[in-house]
Amino acid sequence: MNNLAFASIKDVRALLDQKKISADELLDFYLARFARYDNDLGSALEIFDKKSIQEQARQGGLLQGIPGLIKDNICMQGRRLGCASKVLETYKAPYNATAIERLMDAGSLLIGRANMDEFAMGSSTETSAYQMTRNPWNRDCVPGGSSGGAIAAVAAGLIPFALGSETGGSVRQPASLCGIVGSKPTYGLVSRFGLVAYSSSMDQIGVATRTVYDNALVLSAMAGNDPRDGTSVTGKKFDFTKDLNGKIPAGLKIGVIDNAVYAEGINPDVAQALDDAIKQLEKLGATIQHIKLPTMEYSAATYFVVSRAEAASNLARFDGIRYGARSKQAQTLDEVYAMSRTEGFGDEVKLRILLGNYVLSVGHADQYYNNAKKVQQMMRAEFLAAFEGVDLLFAPVAAAGAFPFNAFQDNAVHMDLQDYFTCAANLVGIPAVSVPCGFTKNNLPIGFQLLGPDLSEGLIFQVLHAYEQQTPWHTQHPEAFKENA
Repeated sequence: MNNLAFASIKDVRALLDQKKISADELLDFYLARFARYDNDLGSALEIFDKKSIQEQARQGGLLQGIPGLIKDNICMQGRRLGCASKVLETYKAPYNATAIERLMDAGSLLIGRANMDEFAMGSSTETSAYQMTRNPWNRDCVPGGSSGGAIAAVAAGLIPFALGSETGGSVRQPASLCGIVGSKPTYGLVSRFGLVAYSSSMDQIGVATRTVYDNALVLSAMAGNDPRDGTSVTGKKFDFTKDLNGKIPAGLKIGVIDNAVYAEGINPDVAQALDDAIKQLEKLGATIQHIKLPTMEYSAATYFVVSRAEAASNLARFDGIRYGARSKQAQTLDEVYAMSRTEGFGDEVKLRILLGNYVLSVGHADQYYNNAKKVQQMMRAEFLAAFEGVDLLFAPVAAAGAFPFNAFQDNAVHMDLQDYFTCAANLVGIPAVSVPCGFTKNNLPIGFQLLGPDLSEGLIFQVLHAYEQQTPWHTQHPEAFKENA
């Protein structure tokens, strides 16, 4: 059973199909894993009782009987939807998100809610109003964020896959810091219906798994057009697993973004792992070209302004009237608004709302928000132009391995820069997938990412699957969570 803890969905599917294990036994196994390990890890805010999990079971296909975990900002009908915030402490979702509906149609069993940064605002999962989530490789370090709970659970072998959400790198960054695969799809590939909005022009539901194949499989189950999401792509069915044959296409060109890979401040261990990954991609047959994308250097600042502005607008609905908690001390309507939000939101959320209102305010909108949107358009044009010369782009995910708790408590700018290498894909709307590529000298995972043009997920997965098959990183797991530990 130790092997089952870190088995891929593909391998578990084979065990189920061969009747070497039943879906009931599989569910019991993962529920027992959470019971044994998660008090210390802190990845889940809630694990549902077994009976209610089984009641949601549907006869499906791709993910029949496979358990999964969902981030606490994705609607699941009748379940609490808290966004790791006191504002929504007792709120229950009235409907299923489209992504949830499609996973259930595929037969998956969704067993609980994952911890996260409050309203997905953070890069370490330290802003959760409820609990600390630890990195499975070093429990004195953060797992990354904002999808830290989802990613930590997969990395620790508590669940085969989990859903996170991405606004500036919130799946890829923690996936890199925890040593698993994390994907950010093309904007609109996965419906945002039922995802609590943070920054609507960038939000996407992403997938966390231990292998590239598994990630492609889960994404295939969710992807496709949804009339309830006006930004949804056309096309109803996708199969991102069909070309995962261990080879890359002949003549593939990968552009290494020099002003990212060789940026100032990259940890030497990370720099070496990135260099080794580039060499491995060359061995697989890829032609490497070195390019520069000057606008990428403005991505963090652009993301800062756009995300805060859209957050201020989206979170205005949590006012003590329509959604969530209402202050019991409030006597007037103005007090209901002010006191409910003051009591309900954490400091990081309040700060981002205030900054968002500032950059949208009269006299500042042109200086900040409107200029940021212009840069965002310039970035997309530059990235699309780059794809005329190369098929995919190579970049780091994070400048270093996971950092200790409270490392940036007095350095908010440094914390914001944790999204430096990831937020460009969100701003531009293109797909990006991160995979593990090594470890630091103190045994913390390192990852790199490949980015592609719109709807190039199939190609990205194909290349990364080939890379994965030639490297050992996806087979290495934290010792503390092995059954014989």
